Amino acid sequence: MLQIRKYQEDLYILEDDRVRQFLLLGPDKAILLDTGFPDSETLPAVRSLTDKPVQVLLTHGDFDHAGRLDDFAEAWLHEKDWPLVHTTARLHPLREGDVFTCGEFRLEVLEIPGHTYGSLAFWDREKGLLFSGDSVQKEGPIYLFGGHRNVALYVESERKLAGMADQLVTVFPCHHDCPITPDYIEKNLQDARALLAGTLPHPHTPGMPCDTYQGQWTAFYCTEADRLRPAQQ
Repeated sequence: MLQIRKYQEDLYILEDDRVRQFLLLGPDKAILLDTGFPDSETLPAVRSLTDKPVQVLLTHGDFDHAGRLDDFAEAWLHEKDWPLVHTTARLHPLREGDVFTCGEFRLEVLEIPGHTYGSLAFWDREKGLLFSGDSVQKEGPIYLFGGHRNVALYVESERKLAGMADQLVTVFPCHHDCPITPDYIEKNLQDARALLAGTLPHPHTPGMPCDTYQGQWTAFYCTEADRLRPAQQ
């Protein structure tokens, strides 16, 4: 069952022990960031907070983020992640620089491929808020195994986010602790660089088809084949 946490006026965190979504409220509409697992009761939680039209923006296409898309008529997602989702909802493309407003919130789209090829973050420049999907986390593990992920691109994206960290106040990840401070971007970046360089210890992960690469601050689920995949868009 989803727990509803009011973070600040018109910003709610919807979470269980597995993943979280974010709901922004405005006078005329709401914005929902991600929809949760297929068994998440996201829509009832949203409707307990607002009866306004809901615009769905997805950080990426993994099933724990797009699992309840069928509850909505349409959603916005980077086209490179469209093959990851199977839904009756109409999909609209998202691009770097797209802007979505909702009440006092103004979200800019940032392309940060790596965790998936279509991974995005949503940035409220004025408020210093970053909704990072799975790409920035405290400790992890961050999933980087499988054909739809790319470690080299992940490093490039973390470098991009680190370059704007001084413009951030709060980061909202979809997994593990939330919210977190922007310094975790640099921590993720340093450990991801070590992952790419092949210097991290990596025991096998019980019950999973990957190893756990343990950095100083961040763990990653990955394989050697995934680690060595060349950067490509």
